[in-house]
Amino acid sequence: MRASNLFLTLVATTMLAGVASAQPIKIGLTGPYTGGSASMGVSMRDGAKLAVTEINKAGGVMGRQLVVIERDDEAKNEVGVQIAQELIKKEQVVATLGFINTGVALASQRFYQEAEIPVLNNVATGTVITGQFLPPKEKANYIFRMSANDTIQSAMIVEEAIKRRGFKAPAILADSTNYGQLGRTDLEAALAKAGVKAVAVEKFNIGDTDMTSQLLRAKSANADVILTYGIGPELAQIANGMAKLGWKLPMIGSWTLSMATFIDNAGANADGASMPQTFIQIPNTPKRKAFIEAYQAAYKVDRFPSPVSAAQGYDSVYVLAAAIAQAKSTEGPKIRAALENLQTKVEGVMTNYDNPFSATDHEAVTYNMPVFGVVKNGRVVAAHEEDVIGDKALRLKTK
Repeated sequence: MRASNLFLTLVATTMLAGVASAQPIKIGLTGPYTGGSASMGVSMRDGAKLAVTEINKAGGVMGRQLVVIERDDEAKNEVGVQIAQELIKKEQVVATLGFINTGVALASQRFYQEAEIPVLNNVATGTVITGQFLPPKEKANYIFRMSANDTIQSAMIVEEAIKRRGFKAPAILADSTNYGQLGRTDLEAALAKAGVKAVAVEKFNIGDTDMTSQLLRAKSANADVILTYGIGPELAQIANGMAKLGWKLPMIGSWTLSMATFIDNAGANADGASMPQTFIQIPNTPKRKAFIEAYQAAYKVDRFPSPVSAAQGYDSVYVLAAAIAQAKSTEGPKIRAALENLQTKVEGVMTNYDNPFSATDHEAVTYNMPVFGVVKNGRVVAAHEEDVIGDKALRLKTK
């Protein structure tokens, strides 16, 4: 059953919901809506809210309207922890969508685990996120993910840089957060599998505006490509720093090189930067065309601040809604069980979801699904046109 029929499934459950079904279903929506990570958080939030609006117009779930309780975690671990406890104890959400930053996810999601409330991480990519609470240590795992984890991205980065483009002396520049350092570890492991060692491994902090020392060490090591793990504002400083030094190397990094805060702050220096993407803002399927047009109309934008975040936020709502409808309940254990054995096929923007999760696999994305994007004239386009046309346009999870 595709999402075109999902509305009918959701509405049909109204007959089973009973009189008490008038109460709205509260869903947490947490991310950074201010600060350096805001382009990701705002895009995720807006994509999710677009999906909620569509579902509610079609009758909601079990005859009940979905209500998102949104909170700005400011990309700060301690704020994320406070929000998690508020959403669980005060707002009594049935599930939470979000987490943009790996560190915030790792600090916060343990409260949902303890409360047996599902979390759908729809942007954060740290590989360890879905492995925090695995059985048999835990009775069940309530943490799911809709994004491409860093093990997948690191392998793709190495495939692109070393095998496809033939670079031999990579330098790694990663920020000092959990995201950057866990990503760096995954990247070094992927390089080792390819028989390559980084000639320089450099660290920078959030808010740094001068990357000269890191770049000079990479240059003195004769690096021929820069591999990155960071977020937009600091990634822009790397690109701009190379331009100031008159030393232009290709930048290949994690998906965050697609952020508006990288593209806009780096300007022309961003051109050529490439990264794995689960979604590129091109209307190469009817569903994607409809989503892009709806998002642009709703939020009065042309280019999405973070297309990947918007798409994954949108899809996460539909997957969660299908699970609630299947469970015929808002109880956390029943929603989790439905997510692990989802019978409804959900047509999404990123992909079509057919049993996206199981009891032992809480990752919706597999290695074959993302494609490479590249910055060109202020937008992210497909790095390899053949990856986004024909039967490759829509990539499904491998079983």
